[in-house]
Amino acid sequence: MKEKRIELINPFIIDVEPMDRLLLVNFEKDPDSVYIGFEPQVFNDSLHGKGHLIIAWRGDGKVDVYHESSLTLKKENYDIVGNGLENMIPTDFSNAFYEINDTGVKANYQFDDFYNRRIKIIITEENPKKRKPFSLLAPMGDAAKNPSALPLIFLHDFYFVRRKATELKISIDEKLHQPDALPVPMDGAKMFYTRYSPRPLIARFNPAFNGVISPVYLFLDQKKISNKDYDIHIQWENDLPGIKSIVRKNQTYPIRLDFPEVFPNIRSLENSAVYEGTFVISGDAAVGNISGHYHVERTDHAINLKLVPSGGWKPKPTKVSLNILYIVAKIFTTWPKTYKWTATIHHDNGQNLQKNSRWERI
Repeated sequence: MKEKRIELINPFIIDVEPMDRLLLVNFEKDPDSVYIGFEPQVFNDSLHGKGHLIIAWRGDGKVDVYHESSLTLKKENYDIVGNGLENMIPTDFSNAFYEINDTGVKANYQFDDFYNRRIKIIITEENPKKRKPFSLLAPMGDAAKNPSALPLIFLHDFYFVRRKATELKISIDEKLHQPDALPVPMDGAKMFYTRYSPRPLIARFNPAFNGVISPVYLFLDQKKISNKDYDIHIQWENDLPGIKSIVRKNQTYPIRLDFPEVFPNIRSLENSAVYEGTFVISGDAAVGNISGHYHVERTDHAINLKLVPSGGWKPKPTKVSLNILYIVAKIFTTWPKTYKWTATIHHDNGQNLQKNSRWERI
């Protein structure tokens, strides 16, 4: 006689977007008529292909994306950026170069924009002083008005471009624009607000979904479910499984979703049952974590879920200047608190499990 398998519903998804390196150049205090910043990104992976991309941040909060034709991109992935995507433009960069070495950043981008203007971004940092990079969660999600996911931009070996011994030029249609400065010194040096990471990890937590989901199956007392993307750790109580943690595997470092009180098997909840608990999202320990609470309610015909990262981001600053930065710029730690995820899971007419979920800013 075969052992009976038990159904478990996992309503959580962590999509990972591989990226090779990242650079952000702001000139918001000396803006162009259209743009206030540029964000070069470099890819070399099986999902995107190999090539360069520049997110051009617009004054209206939207973005234009300039990319080499060698890259495979999804427009919907850019609705978590600012007020969303305005234009996506295949671009032949006459120059597309970005590297990081012991003396800092070397970058050179030159191309014609959507408005037939020549854009040049040139950075040559030749500072012999040893860099002291750190890790953080980028507050990119603060700008999104209609997000389709909670954006998790984990930046490792992150640092700012130092002003001393650096040439930094931003030119649009032959007009120079002054780069923004970091408001506080760091490591005893004045910095541009231009910042970079040679090891970013980009993830989208619980992207909005409208469709059929499948339960996973396990045997009594089975402690883990694994596939190529996830490890799901199970805790049992009264012969019922609950989710203790979900680990999203990837080549950079795993992303964890932990439930201190164990997330219940919502398939087994009785009618009118209400369950509440907390969660923690973390990557590498140096980045800190995001925490919050969730609410589950079972009705006659549906399971309703709500999740809010109400604890915000808790960093692990490694220097006094970072403590000061996070106090001065509270956006770094508070932006996740403004996100709310709601979902409904029910059976459709064909008895398939249907999930409808969305994010909103609160």
